[in-house]
Formats: sequence, C-alpha cells, structure tokens
Amino acid sequence: MTASNVSQNPPLPETLATTVIEPTRGWASLGLRDLWEYRELLMLLVWREIKGAYRQTALGVSWLFLRPILNVLVLTLVFGMLVQVPSNDLPYALFSLSALLPWGYFSNAVLRSAGSLVQNMEIISKVYFPRLIIAVAGVLSGLVDLAASFIVFVVFMLIYRVPLRIEMLWLPGFILAAVLMALTVGLWLATLSVRYRDVSFAVNFLLQALMYLSPVIYPISSVPEKLVFFYQLNPMAGIIDGFRWALLGPTAGSPPGTTFWISMGILGVLLVVGAFIFRRTERTIVDVL
Repeated sequence: MTASNVSQNPPLPETLATTVIEPTRGWASLGLRDLWEYRELLMLLVWREIKGAYRQTALGVSWLFLRPILNVLVLTLVFGMLVQVPSNDLPYALFSLSALLPWGYFSNAVLRSAGSLVQNMEIISKVYFPRLIIAVAGVLSGLVDLAASFIVFVVFMLIYRVPLRIEMLWLPGFILAAVLMALTVGLWLATLSVRYRDVSFAVNFLLQALMYLSPVIYPISSVPEKLVFFYQLNPMAGIIDGFRWALLGPTAGSPPGTTFWISMGILGVLLVVGAFIFRRTERTIVDVL
C-alpha cells in the first residue's frame, strides 16, 4: 500500500476549549447592554406604538393636539367654572394644562407598557429579544404625546402672555423623573399582568385614583398641612408641582425640596427592584403566556 493511499487524520488538539454558561448575577442580570444592542428594534417598536395608537382614526395624528385641548376645556368648565377650584390666582386653563403635561404623558405611558407583554405574546413566543424593550418602547412612545401637548401649552402661553422663565431649564429633569415613574409603574404592572389578567381591568382604576391623589385639578396648598409630607411622597405630586413652578412661577408650584428627593429615592429603589423581578419573570414568560 502506497503512502498516497493512506488517509491521514488531522492531529487532535492537545487541549479543548471549554465554555461554561452560567446565569448572570447582579447588575449584569438586568441586561441593560442588550437594550443598546437591540436599539434598532427598540426604535421600531416605538414607531409601531405611535402609529398603532392612531391607526384607523378619522382625524389621525390630529388627536395628539386635540386630546390635551379637549381635556383642558373639560377641566376648565367643570372644575374652574362650576366647582371653582382654586388655581392660585392663575387662569385655570394654564393651571390645569401645566399639570396635564406630565400627567397625560404618565397615564398614556403606563397604559401602553402595562399590557405590553400580553399584547405582544405572539412575537415573544416566536423570536428572542430582551423583553424589557417592549415595556421601554411603551414608555418612550408617550414622549411624542408630551411634545404635542407642550406645543399646545406654548400656544396658551402666547394667548395669556406668559413670559419665559429661567426655571424652565428644570423641565428636562422633571421629564426624566416622569419617564422613570412611568417605567417603574409599567414594569410592575406588566410583570403582574403576565400571571394575573385582572391587572388590565385594574389599571384604569389605579390611574384614576392616582390622579385624584396628585395635584392635577387642584393645588397642593389645598391639601391639609398635616398630610402634606405624606402626600408629597407620591412622586407624581412633586413632578406636577415642579412643572407648574418651572412654567408658571412660584405662585403655581414650588421648587424641588427635601420631600421631592426622598420620593425620587423611593422611586429609584422601586425601579431597580421592579426591573429585577421583570427579568426573572422573563425567563418563564413564554410558558405562562
């Protein structure tokens, strides 16, 4: 037998590489890096949320501007004229619209993110991607509504000749706080809705109750003094009051104080805990859904 007929096997490597797959722990388990890696998918889901909200409507995206206008007209008629709720000597339309900016964003963002997992279960069960993206997309899509409402508010400022204020530079900070508040509530409700479908029915009631527990239709000065500290532990109370202070001045609201930062600290803890619980639920979400 010639040497050419002898098949020569490739030499075996002296050492074989071993890859050990372990569950992530600590901050890495949140998968925040995945959000950046899947950023194009995130933007796609945000755009889908925006388009889906006004699909098959006669007025289309005009509702972005009509909704805050109609809301402020109803609040002004009922609470400003009939009930005559105090507005700290400001036009009630401006007073209420300055609160509807953060509250309208918050309520819409929570509604979109709370049921995001259940509504997208067909995609979740077929394709892998970080499920956190769905909840974040619901929260970020609400910023479009906020931008449209702010344009409406600027028109009202021109009508009532409200001057610009240096305190308006605080607005990005208050918007960020509203985003974190919406994401926190949205994560908790989205996680609960996976196992308990009752959550979808309770969300509207929860938002309605939280609206009355926040200074949307009345000033914080109407709250009994002995309850103000506990009242302001609600992060939305400080965010709404901050919006009014930044936009309309100290007669409408007050700058961030100690209670506001305490509420932000509580919000931060709830956000981190909610994100960890959401990630743990994500591992078995397909089986549950």
